[in-house]
Amino acid sequence: MTDLDTFLSTSPRLRFAFMVKVKVAPMIDLGVTSVGHRRVIDILGGEVSGPRLSGEILPGGADWQVVRPDGAIQVEARYTIRAASGGLVYVRNDGVRVASPEILAALGRGEVVAPASYYFRTSPRFETADPALTWMQDAVFIGVATRAPTGVAIGFHEVL
Repeated sequence: MTDLDTFLSTSPRLRFAFMVKVKVAPMIDLGVTSVGHRRVIDILGGEVSGPRLSGEILPGGADWQVVRPDGAIQVEARYTIRAASGGLVYVRNDGVRVASPEILAALGRGEVVAPASYYFRTSPRFETADPALTWMQDAVFIGVATRAPTGVAIGFHEVL
């Protein structure tokens, strides 16, 4: 095995960066459109905390979802973070939530279910004009998410 092979076969490490707790409005169900069962959930605000970033989520964003025929949900959330320093960060967070029909039904009824009982991962991208926050747009992150009755919590982990 060459040095290149060793490098390419080495698993990346993750470093926890921050967590968001997003407050959401009730779902707006658009019904079945040409791309699937479309839903929109407005973002009302929230908090950001962690070792690399703290602040708040500003109201005004949304999560545009498509429920696939197999029941999995494709998410596309867009919102703005105001860091404690005052810097603004645009967030686009795409992902997927997959669960058994029973777990999806429980989540749909607003019940609390164990996060380990379903798969909810995201791939966020960040954009900012604040020089102190450019590290966010110069790295790749993975989000590990959970759904609660009134919101979503996501832990963002930087891929090293």
